[in-house]
Amino acid sequence: MRPIVSIIMGSTSDLPVMEKAAKFFDEMEIPFEINALSAHRTPERVEAFAKAAHKRGIKVIIAAAGMAAHLPGVIASMTSIPVIGVPIDASLDGMDALLAIVQMPPGIPVATVGINGSLNAAILALQMIATGDEELQKKLIAYKESLKSKIEKANEDLAKVQYKFKTN
Repeated sequence: MRPIVSIIMGSTSDLPVMEKAAKFFDEMEIPFEINALSAHRTPERVEAFAKAAHKRGIKVIIAAAGMAAHLPGVIASMTSIPVIGVPIDASLDGMDALLAIVQMPPGIPVATVGINGSLNAAILALQMIATGDEELQKKLIAYKESLKSKIEKANEDLAKVQYKFKTN
């Protein structure tokens, strides 16, 4: 089995956030890999990874980083593969990472999700990959339908909650 998505994080301390993406890919049966690379501590390894990703069959890269958060942009500068940045709340409530990832110069785009938004990054990655794959489209449609049923169930549960002045 060869990965088609690569999840990269600045350090393993980001794993608790990135697990949601990994679990989503498992649920959708999408082969993926997870690695720790640092734009500041292992720049040569980041460069080797980014330049070889396409040849290895990677279709989308999800790169998570906190604080200075250079990792997604550095990877995007070295590959033509779409990069999705996940800002990690490591300091300043994650706003420093969000701004560092989203404010890329022209020509080096990084799609950016919300702070700690690894699940949305995984869903976005699958939406990108599924544009040419009918079976993956069906999985995405089923997943999104399941989100509707969760809200319907929540409303059923809320209907059972009693308050003196509740009208529904």
